[in-house]
Amino acid sequence: MRKLNPLALAIAGSLLASPFSYAQQETAKEEQKVERIEVTGSRIKGVDLEGTQPLVVISAEDIKNSGASSVYELLRDLGQVRGGSGTFSTSESGATSTSTPAGQAAASLRGLGPSSTLTLINGRRVAASSFAAGTQNFVDINSIPLAAIERVEILATGASAIYGADAVAGVINYILKKDYDKAELNVSYGNSTASSNEGTANINFIFGQQVAGGNLTLFADFYDRQDFTAQDRDFSRNPILASNYSYLAKGTPNIYYFSANSGDEIGNPQCATPLVTTEFGEQICAYYANEDDVLRSPIKSVSGGLMFNRELANNVVWNTDLFYSRTKSTAVSSPAPINQLNDAEGAWAPENALDHFPGVTRDNDFIYFGDDEIWIDPFFSPTGQRLWGFQFDARFNDPRTVDVTTEAIRLVSSLQGSIGAWDWESAVLLSRSKSTQEANAGIYNRYKYHAAIAGELCQDGSIASRNGNSLSCGSSTLAGFYNPFIQNNADNEATLALAQEVPTRDGLSTLYGWDARFSGELFEFRDQMVSAAFGVELRKEKISDEPSLNAQARFENAYLVDVFGFGSSLSVASRSQAAVFGEFYVPLSDTVELLAAGRYDHYDDFGGTFNPKVGFTWRPTDELILRASWATSFRAPSLTQAGVKLRTTTARFDCSANDLVNQFYCGGQGGTGTPNVLELGNPDLKAETSESVSLGFGWSPSRDTTLTVDYWQFEHKRLVDTDMTAALARSITDVSQRHCGLVPDGATGIALNTNAAVGRDSFNVCEVLDSQGRNLTDANANMTEILNSWVESTPARLNSLPLLRDHVIQLDNVGQQTVKGTDIRFKHTLDFAGGRLGLDADWTHYLSFERNKAGSDQLESLVGTYRYPRNIGTARISWRGEAIFTGLSAQYTSSYADDISRLRSRNIIEMEDLGVLRADGTRDVSAWTTLKANIGYDFENAAISFTVNNLLDRDPPKVFGAARGFDSINHDALGRNYRLSFTYYF
Repeated sequence: MRKLNPLALAIAGSLLASPFSYAQQETAKEEQKVERIEVTGSRIKGVDLEGTQPLVVISAEDIKNSGASSVYELLRDLGQVRGGSGTFSTSESGATSTSTPAGQAAASLRGLGPSSTLTLINGRRVAASSFAAGTQNFVDINSIPLAAIERVEILATGASAIYGADAVAGVINYILKKDYDKAELNVSYGNSTASSNEGTANINFIFGQQVAGGNLTLFADFYDRQDFTAQDRDFSRNPILASNYSYLAKGTPNIYYFSANSGDEIGNPQCATPLVTTEFGEQICAYYANEDDVLRSPIKSVSGGLMFNRELANNVVWNTDLFYSRTKSTAVSSPAPINQLNDAEGAWAPENALDHFPGVTRDNDFIYFGDDEIWIDPFFSPTGQRLWGFQFDARFNDPRTVDVTTEAIRLVSSLQGSIGAWDWESAVLLSRSKSTQEANAGIYNRYKYHAAIAGELCQDGSIASRNGNSLSCGSSTLAGFYNPFIQNNADNEATLALAQEVPTRDGLSTLYGWDARFSGELFEFRDQMVSAAFGVELRKEKISDEPSLNAQARFENAYLVDVFGFGSSLSVASRSQAAVFGEFYVPLSDTVELLAAGRYDHYDDFGGTFNPKVGFTWRPTDELILRASWATSFRAPSLTQAGVKLRTTTARFDCSANDLVNQFYCGGQGGTGTPNVLELGNPDLKAETSESVSLGFGWSPSRDTTLTVDYWQFEHKRLVDTDMTAALARSITDVSQRHCGLVPDGATGIALNTNAAVGRDSFNVCEVLDSQGRNLTDANANMTEILNSWVESTPARLNSLPLLRDHVIQLDNVGQQTVKGTDIRFKHTLDFAGGRLGLDADWTHYLSFERNKAGSDQLESLVGTYRYPRNIGTARISWRGEAIFTGLSAQYTSSYADDISRLRSRNIIEMEDLGVLRADGTRDVSAWTTLKANIGYDFENAAISFTVNNLLDRDPPKVFGAARGFDSINHDALGRNYRLSFTYYF
């Protein structure tokens, strides 16, 4: 192996510039014998490739000084993973089945999404979480034990030519510790400085020793984190806007406006909070989501494992890595809305439900409730009983709460050796992630709930059977009537409890793999050696995600989930893949080097793809290196995307992006909508593709100073998603995509409301005919004539085709995005008699981030919009003495536009009254800078460190367009928090 020159060493050092404190090493030490290692981004060992690509390395010393207690905390301040909405933690969790799984986290490079970032451990893959985030599968980085990690290597450029699928935005490679020859116990505790308890405790133990002729490293880790709620901080305890209320009060129902003779919602006089005046002048009992918002889920996890290597005969080395983790977390969502049996707004209550209120009287037509008159109308109970009553608006008292448990296990066993000048390695891989979810509060069966209101629920929780006018519960007895308007009554609450359900969800993701790799020197070229690497891989993946039947949407049940406010995602899929790759390192001259790679992958479900990569470096002087690379990458459709059977969710459509959709479904008024939809997987999906370019230089005028500048861009095409706007457009021209009422089982398309209500009248759009007497179910129907006839024959508010709920749309390759930016990193050190002073800066600047609008070829610019800051930076000063180390860093996130375009008119009016809007009706979220300080001391057999995040205790900037009032991804609501860590070495 040729000796590393000083510039290469300086460049390698510069690539460490990030939001962390870095170990200072003498150049003389760095020029000692270097192990032939494989650097992330190349399979060729022992070649100086650090300068060919913008590789960021987080070392063991950096991890120690970071104050992080989890992998997510370690990565969250890194510029390459900040910006956009791809990197998430449990701050985005919820209790519904389609939310981000509680206790799990993912990393996303360049804002392209977690599924576009490949996660590796020791250069090999990890099984994805069985619970997808939406339909995107991702690797749960919380399942990777921080205690076992030696270093982290981040390559933020396309790398499919080396690693295959998912490396669209790059690779994050976690390198585990090995050849450990001591014991180490670390105990740490962290918390905020607020009066509430958000404590985090962490204990890990590492032990290494020579055993059976080899080296065995054992580790164990325990992690316990308390929850953090919106009620724990002054700025999030109350809503950012008083007009951010919901009509659905918690536990104290309002009278639905359809049942009010005045046409106005009637507030509940027993409301626990002051009544709110709506934009219609109504006085109602309202709900604010801040009451129940959990900003960070509680987590408990234990993990353990081993790394063993031993030299066998003929210089063959056997390596085995095994680790296991178990994480348990609880997710909370706001209390579920209460709807009718058919999921329409305004549940029904019997006419006597208000009799306990003082002064309530009724006759054949009305209930007299103070000065208000309430209509008495007929409705049907779950057993078919015709009753009389009125409609109400409410949500349940208790939040929806689920427990999520995830177990991950990973085993890799390999043999490696050499044949002549060639190194070889072959390994088998088994990785599995198993998750279970169980609801423990706030989930109610819609049929049992309405049976309880009608007095038809039995004491054993079953719905009574009806024979004429009599009810029977078999061996049980009737439970009595449940009255939603009575509060704090034990008997009433006991009846409601009989309607509670415990939906479950079971997920399993497995990955089996085998690979063989060869690396060595091919031949001499211009007095230098041309090196190469070749390899073959086989992989088998399988995912199943199966909720219990009561959480599934089914056609035979009119697509109604049995329980209120709880979605599901049923998915089962498997895939086999084979790949071959080759890579070549060619020193074209003393100053110019070429790195070329290519890989062919073949999948048994969607075919094959070839991806090349070419990189050049030029060293015109010893102080300067210029580098450039070009690559293509791909992301195979996730197993969830290919195999989802039926996923309940919502989809946004944009009438401003499609004139046809605007005319037929928005009445020409523009705007957006978010109807309920059912997503279907698509076995015919094509792989997402990407083309990436990276250009940069590294300049090191001295051993103590390094500057690197890199330009990067990604053109990401054929993104997989659902496109509600396009689905609506297709329904206008394709008769198979428009349906009167529910979409038939096995079909796709738009469900049209055949019972569109205006006041106390209803209208059927499927009875409207064109001039030739054809309705919209006729393939030859003139849809424009039908629309015009519909508008003319119905009240003015029905000026577009009326949508029902639960449209069925299929995932497809629908979009593209282009991202461009620059990374600037600077590192300078100064030597003093007592130690070394370090100055570091890391800056990421997004030049552009363009993505096509849903259902349109029109591109929208995202840089500077909500959650897409243009600039992200970190600056740090550090000191390292013989024993003491300390540092102070500043993390900066630039301003971006507030997301107010989708706010209600009442929100905009309030913002105008507050004076927070510009004259043009826009607003910017303030830039945010926080300080982080750490100090530590190394004893002979111990070390202690103290880290404080958000030193000045700055609240996150206000975001009026976010329900929480702040951006929970780009900003942190925890405030000033600290971590004290003590390590003892045996």
